[in-house]
Amino acid sequence: MRVGLVLGEVWSGFRRNLSVVISVVLVTFVSLTFVGAAILMQLQIQQMKTFWFDRAQVAVYLCTDYDQSATCSGTDAGEEEIAAVQAALDSDTLAPYIDDSFFVDHDQAYEEFTKQFEGNPIVEITRPEQLNQTFWIKLKDPSRSDIIQETFAGIPGVQSVSDQRSLLDRIFLFLGVASYTAIAIAGLMLIAAMLLISTTIRLSAYSRRREIGIMRLVGASNRFIQTPFILEGIIAALIGAVLASAASVAIVKFFVQGFLATEVPFTSYITVEQSLVVPPILILVGVVLSAIAAKIAITRYLRV
Repeated sequence: MRVGLVLGEVWSGFRRNLSVVISVVLVTFVSLTFVGAAILMQLQIQQMKTFWFDRAQVAVYLCTDYDQSATCSGTDAGEEEIAAVQAALDSDTLAPYIDDSFFVDHDQAYEEFTKQFEGNPIVEITRPEQLNQTFWIKLKDPSRSDIIQETFAGIPGVQSVSDQRSLLDRIFLFLGVASYTAIAIAGLMLIAAMLLISTTIRLSAYSRRREIGIMRLVGASNRFIQTPFILEGIIAALIGAVLASAASVAIVKFFVQGFLATEVPFTSYITVEQSLVVPPILILVGVVLSAIAAKIAITRYLRV
C-alpha cells in the first residue's frame, strides 16, 4: 500500500470537508472532556475518602440541661456519668479498638464554637452550658464505629453517638452522583461524535465517488479504498482527544491545585501527576470509537 497516496487522499478529504472536520474535533473535544472530568472526579473522591476516613472520629455527645431525651431528662451529665464513659473507653473491651480519645467540656466546646461562628449573631445568644460535652474517639479501624455506638447508645448521661463517616458518606454520595451524571452526558456526547464522524466519512466518500469508481475499475482492494476515510475519522478524533487531555490536565493544574488547594485547604486534592493517567484513556477512547464509526460508515457506503 502506497503511504504517500493514502495520506494525500486523507488531506484531500480534510480540505473538501473542513467545516465538518472542525465540528468532529469540537464535539470529540467536548465529549472527551466530560469523560476526563468524570475520571478526575472519581480520582478526587477516592483521594478524599482516603484522607477523611483515616481522620474520621466518633463523637459521644453527653447530656445538657436543655436536652429532654430519654437518657437525659433535662439534666447535665455529671462527673459520675463522665467518669463512667471514660472508664468504658479505657476498659479491656474497647481499648484495643481505640487509637486516641479526648474529652471536650462546655468551656472548650464554646471556645471552638466562637471560632467557627466568629461574626455570627448566634454566638451572642449561645452560652457554654448549652453546648454538649463530648468525647472524641479516633479508632484504629474507622469501620468498627458500630462497637462504640452499641456500647454507649442509651446509657445514662449520653445524648447520642455520631460517626463522622456517615456524614462523609452522604457527601461522597452526592459527588458520586455528579460524577455519574458527567459520565452519562459524556456517553451521549460520544454517541453524537460517532454519528458526526460517520456523516463526515459519508460526505467525504460522496465527494470522491468518481475517484472511488476509478479505483474499483483498476482493481483496488476495499482495504486500500477504506483506509484514507478511516484515517480521516481517527485523525479528527485524535485532535479532539489531545485537546480534551490538555484541558483535563489544565483543570487540575490551574483550578484544583492553583485555586482549590490554596483557597479551600481543608482536604487533600489530586495532583497533576495523578491526572496524567487521564490522557492515555481519552486518546484510546477517541481513537477506538472514531475508527469503529469510520469503518462502519465507509463499509456501508461502498456496499450501496
